[in-house]
Amino acid sequence: MRALVLGGTGWLGRAIVRDLLGAGADVTCLARGESGGVPDGAELIRVDRRGPGAYEALGGDWDEVIELSYDVDLVEPALDALAHRAAHWTLVSSVSVYARNDEPDADESALLVEPTNLTEYADAKVAAERSSAARLGSRLLIGRPGLIVGPGDPSDRFGYWPARFSRSGPALVPTASGRFVQVIDVDDLAAWIGQAGRAGRTGVVNAVGEAHPMRDFFRSAADIAGFDDDLVEVDDDALLAQDVRYWAGPRSLPLWLPHSDAAFAQRSARAFQETGGVARPLDETLADVLADERSRGVPRPRRSGLTESEERAILHLGGSEHSPEPPSR
Repeated sequence: MRALVLGGTGWLGRAIVRDLLGAGADVTCLARGESGGVPDGAELIRVDRRGPGAYEALGGDWDEVIELSYDVDLVEPALDALAHRAAHWTLVSSVSVYARNDEPDADESALLVEPTNLTEYADAKVAAERSSAARLGSRLLIGRPGLIVGPGDPSDRFGYWPARFSRSGPALVPTASGRFVQVIDVDDLAAWIGQAGRAGRTGVVNAVGEAHPMRDFFRSAADIAGFDDDLVEVDDDALLAQDVRYWAGPRSLPLWLPHSDAAFAQRSARAFQETGGVARPLDETLADVLADERSRGVPRPRRSGLTESEERAILHLGGSEHSPEPPSR
C-alpha cells in the first residue's frame, strides 16, 4: 500500500503514520516539518503547501491519501494536484461540523453548519468536506472525530483532569448532572483511519467512543490518580461570574459545556463501530494520560484549565456554599 499523509508531523498525524507503517505501508508525508519529524520508516518531503509547485515532488499514483488540514487554501490545491491519482482519500474532519448540539445520539445525517465564515473552525471543516466530496465522489471517506485524547495531547483539555486529581486538596468541578464526556483515543482513531483506508471504506463516519456521564468520568479519573479529597461541584452561574470558561483554554474547566450543548458529547458511535472502529476502555486512556502528565510535569504551564491559585480563589469565593461530593472509592 502506497500512502500519502498530508501532514504527519503533528500529534495525530504521527499516530496515523505509525499505524500505517505497522501495517506495512510505504508512507510519504508532505509537510513543512515545523512540528517535528516523522516516525522512522516514513519519508518526509518538507514543503510549504501554500508555495508554488508544492506537489511536484510527488510522483505516481497513491492507494491512500490522508488529508489532515481543513484550510481551504491547503485542501483545494491538494485536490487539484492529487485527486485524479488517488484510489482512496480520507479527510479528517470533526463533529464540530454539526449545527445543533442538543440532539442526543444524533448520527451522521444531522444538519451541518453553513460555511459562511471560513475563519471559523466548523465552517472551514464543512467547506473542506464539500470541496473533497465534489472532487472525489465515491472514493472519499470523511471521518468526524470527537474529542481526540491520549498521551502527548497538546491541547491539555482531557489531561487536565487526571493531572488535577494527582494533586491533593479539594478539586473544583462543574455540576455534572446532565453532562457527558465522549472521547476517542488518538491511537484508536489512527488505527481506524488505517484499516478503513485499507478496506476502501467510504462515506461519513463519526469517529467517537462511548458517551460517559460526566460524574462517572470524574470518579474514574479520581480513582486512577489515587485522589482521596473532595470533589466540590460549583454551579454554572457561579463559575461564569468568576470568569471560568467552558471547554478549553486558559482559566477554563476543560470538557465543561453549557447544558444546551450537552449532546456535543453524545454523538452516535454506531457507524464507527460498524466500520471496524474500536474504542479502548476509558480507564485505559486515563491511566496512559496520567502517566504522560506525570512524565511531562503536573505543575507545568498548560494551555487549558485552571492554575492552582485560580482554583483556590474560586473555591474560596464560590465553592464554600456547595456541598462537596467525595469521589467513589
